[in-house]
Amino acid sequence: MTQTLTPDVTPGTVQVLVGVGPLTFEDVVAVARHEAPVRLTDEAVASVRASRTVIEALADDVEPHYGVSTGFGALATKHIPVHLRAQLQRSLVRSHAAGSGPEVEREVVRATMLLRLSTLATGRTGVRDATALTYARMLDAGITPVVHEYGSLGCSGDLAPLAHCALAAMGEGPIRLRDGSLTDAGVALRDNGIEPVVLREKEGLALINGTDGMLGMLVLAIADLERLVTTADVTAAMSVEGLLGTDDVFAADLQQLRPHPGQMASAANMRAVLHDSVIRESHRTADCTRVQDAYSLRCAPQVAGAARDTLDHARRVAGWELAAAVDNPVVTLDGRVASNGNFHGAPLAYVLDFLAIVAADLASISERRTDRFLDVARNNGLPPFLADDPGVDSGHMIAQYTQAAIVSELKRLANPASVDSIPSSAMQEDHVSMGWSAARKLRRSVDGLTRVLAVELLTAARGLDLRAPLSAAPATRAVVDALRATAPGPGPDRFLAPEIAAAVALVASGGVVTAAETVTGPLS
Repeated sequence: MTQTLTPDVTPGTVQVLVGVGPLTFEDVVAVARHEAPVRLTDEAVASVRASRTVIEALADDVEPHYGVSTGFGALATKHIPVHLRAQLQRSLVRSHAAGSGPEVEREVVRATMLLRLSTLATGRTGVRDATALTYARMLDAGITPVVHEYGSLGCSGDLAPLAHCALAAMGEGPIRLRDGSLTDAGVALRDNGIEPVVLREKEGLALINGTDGMLGMLVLAIADLERLVTTADVTAAMSVEGLLGTDDVFAADLQQLRPHPGQMASAANMRAVLHDSVIRESHRTADCTRVQDAYSLRCAPQVAGAARDTLDHARRVAGWELAAAVDNPVVTLDGRVASNGNFHGAPLAYVLDFLAIVAADLASISERRTDRFLDVARNNGLPPFLADDPGVDSGHMIAQYTQAAIVSELKRLANPASVDSIPSSAMQEDHVSMGWSAARKLRRSVDGLTRVLAVELLTAARGLDLRAPLSAAPATRAVVDALRATAPGPGPDRFLAPEIAAAVALVASGGVVTAAETVTGPLS
């Protein structure tokens, strides 16, 4: 069967072009989460073909060349005769597809495959264009290899996860279809008119030797955290307002005295969200005896701002990695085939761990604001636990327990994976990054932060409603109204879990920020 260089796509659908240059963050999210089709550019195809001629020339050389005519890892010195080289590549993939544990999320596998395809498209790996095309066609067909939680040490790339992807391209192993059903890769490829790859020299190695799993999860986490840090500004503003705090401390001139860009952006967001608040103006009088708010209110821009600046650093690192061609060995621009150490995941592992700290701290300060709403000694006139009939009703008492449990978990997840290293491959790979593990726990951290902010949203909205007849700021009112579409306002105790779930959905969708921006305009 002849395979064209452009996968079948739905007419009118915007494609993600995979070329010799880097993908964007938006490209990765579009393919991983939104099923955007992909196409290899003509330039990429030409580059792939050019580097393949280099590999084929080396395959005929009597001298051994790593990955072409030798074994791998600790077996790199063993010369492999010509008639066994195809078997060598198949054996590599089959033996390295050794993951275990729960299945990794579909979006992570799709991001991983796309990023490996992007590296193949640079022409620095030496694969055939038909091999690269197979990955593109699998993505477009919604064929997602089953990849497992455990198996990558984040060095020599994400070997086991990428091997499971390569195994599926060979027509072996389990995959999930677009509808989530489980089937055999060979069946799925056949049903979609895709020929299984018969690996040639170096191709197995090129398909598994990359940081694509770590990078994919980093890109997706950054996309989520950039939304969540702005959401945190909104919920913090709602808490300041509902607790009768002051916005004077967010003044632009005060922020400029400590010119961290993230802090200034968060303070500006909070000023915009609190603008025209009748609740705030009600205590801007000489009768207000409070001199300073608690740190969880007053220092919200400093904490969220530091999170923003850390995200900016992580984005820079991810951008450099998106521009990388990670493989070992690589085909250089001048035609050499050179071994290297670019597969080591340390640059990614460090920022993945750093972002887990960010998620834990944003959640920690959010939980502290929620707790203030529930304590009559600190909530400035609201009922205990925001209960409708305190004593009979418990209000949001246990919602804060849920927050506290999540925050405790996030603190554990903030312990860095990248400080660990366990030697492998007979001490050839004697220092590893554990970046995959850092990425896996960061995904749990992002989910936990989403849930903590949702409980603060739910609690702050109730607190604002209980300040009636005083009216909230137009922007916070818009957020409360958006929440009220799925979560009712104050009243006697109800089954609370569905309301928390509704708030989680609103936070996760970006609906909190969208609602606020209908009043404020774009927030940072």
